[in-house]
Amino acid sequence: MSSITLLALDTSTEFCSVALYRHDPASGAPALVLERHLDTGPVSSTHILPAVREVLRDADVALAECNAIAFGAGPGSFTGLRTACGVAQGLAFGAKLPVVPVGTLLACAEAARALRVDTQRVLVALDARMNEAYWADYAWDATAGDWREVQPPSLDAAEQVRAPDAAFVVAGNAVLAFGDRLQASVQAQAVLTDAMPRARYVAALAARAFLRGEAIPADQAMPVYIRNKVAQTTAEREAIKQAAAQSGGKEAS
Repeated sequence: MSSITLLALDTSTEFCSVALYRHDPASGAPALVLERHLDTGPVSSTHILPAVREVLRDADVALAECNAIAFGAGPGSFTGLRTACGVAQGLAFGAKLPVVPVGTLLACAEAARALRVDTQRVLVALDARMNEAYWADYAWDATAGDWREVQPPSLDAAEQVRAPDAAFVVAGNAVLAFGDRLQASVQAQAVLTDAMPRARYVAALAARAFLRGEAIPADQAMPVYIRNKVAQTTAEREAIKQAAAQSGGKEAS
């Protein structure tokens, strides 16, 4: 294949991110990326299709000209992950294209390398709410020109996030959420809180995956959930209230 064109979507955070990615690996030139990255809060679903139309129009590319549609598969916002997956599936079905799911923590590692080109090892840690962090550990494989997973995506309390066994940077917003509780960050060479999931990084990872033959049919696309429990039961909330009353404390919001 002489060139690759991808549409990439990510709504795993409070941002709605859409990118049109074009690259000819044989040319030696960098990829061309046209991106819309919008701070939409919890309403990405109302912005994602207009953003798709805008990037396709501005790039003068028809959806059917793309080789595949990539999406940030998770972990992340439950509603956001379903939005990106569902829109990617719908567009792919309509245009008869395959899809490429991309891990959002891996996208953070890709972002870290884009921000700091000498990055070889990345501890990714994202605020997962409910007093926990999504985290993973990735090492750059210069021979393969891609990332190697050292620690798969996990969900733990910030104190349980383990530092890599080599020099590393931290990517993601968990440091902003947890501060010194994320003890692994103290050992880092740098903390890159701006290294977050977004469509341009999803696209770059998806392009490499596509060339490895890792695209899948649209009907096989699924979000990646790590946390199965997303809310406390009524009984659990009542128990927390009672414990707070007995201790003289206040219920946490």
